[in-house]
Amino acid sequence: MKKKIGWILALIALLIGGSVLYYLGTLAQYETNEDLYEFPVPKNAELTKESEYGKNYDWSRASEENGIPSSYEWVIKANGWKKGEREGAAVFYTKGDHKIDVISTTKKLDILRVK
Repeated sequence: MKKKIGWILALIALLIGGSVLYYLGTLAQYETNEDLYEFPVPKNAELTKESEYGKNYDWSRASEENGIPSSYEWVIKANGWKKGEREGAAVFYTKGDHKIDVISTTKKLDILRVK
């Protein structure tokens, strides 16, 4: 009986440890951007254009058909942003008085401030 409890505890510890590592690994792939109201941006996205409205990036994981990866959506939510309505390739996120428009097209990611 003691062996069985030991295996169950080891399995639980492994699951918790794996979850923590996945969480930290996922969060480490993104950084918040002050110019975008602290909205998370993929670290490996390449800034291609910046304007008064926001920033445009080349990002291989962006897709028009599928939107942004679920791990990115998870990080956005973990940073306190609430997902709003979707209009085509655009998805709106809000946090307090701030609103961001994320437009995901094939290998392109636009993150724009909404006024």
